[in-house]
Amino acid sequence: MNYMKHETAIVDDGAVIGDESRVWHWVHVCAGALIGKKVSLGQNVFVGNKVTIGDMCKVQNNVSVYDNVYLEEGVFCGPSMVFTNVYNPRSLIERKEEFRDTRVKKGATLGANCTVVCGITIGEYAFVGAGTVVNKDVKPFALMVGVPAKQIGWMSAYGEKLDLPLSGQASTVCPYTNETYVIEGDTLTRLVK
Repeated sequence: MNYMKHETAIVDDGAVIGDESRVWHWVHVCAGALIGKKVSLGQNVFVGNKVTIGDMCKVQNNVSVYDNVYLEEGVFCGPSMVFTNVYNPRSLIERKEEFRDTRVKKGATLGANCTVVCGITIGEYAFVGAGTVVNKDVKPFALMVGVPAKQIGWMSAYGEKLDLPLSGQASTVCPYTNETYVIEGDTLTRLVK
C-alpha cells in the first residue's frame, strides 16, 4: 500500500488507489473504484464502484461520488458538494439501470455545496461557484453561478477571473502565467506556449 489510509477509513478489496493518495477519517471506497495518484479524499467521503477519480484530485469533506461519476485530473470538489446519478429518483422504484454518466474534465472546480445533476459534462478548468445547481453541460473555462447555473464570466486555468466578455472577439493575458486566452464567438481558447 503506497497511500495513506486513516484507521477509520474503509477501502473495499478490489479498489485501486494510486501512490501518495490520502484517504482520511470515515471515508468509504467501494471495490470497483479507480483512484489516481496524489488524490485527497477528505473526511466522510464516499466513493462508489463505477467511479474514476484522476490524479491530483481533491475531494473535500462530506462528498459522495456515486456510480457513473468520472473526474479527470486535478478536479476540486468543494465541501459538501453533491453529485446525483438518477435524474428522477423515487424510493419505491428501482432505477439503477437509468444511471446517467457525469464527467468533470481536467482542472475544473466544483464549489462548496453546489449540486451537479447527472448526465452532464463540466468542461476543462470550468469554475462552479458555491451553492450553484448545474443541470446542463458547462463550457471549458466557464464561470457558473446561481440556481440554475448561469455563466457570468470566464476563468483561467490558474483559477482567476478573466477580463473578457461572454461572447464576441477579444483576448487577454493571465497575469500569473502569461498565457493568452482568446474568445471567438462563445468559445474560449487558451494558447499554450
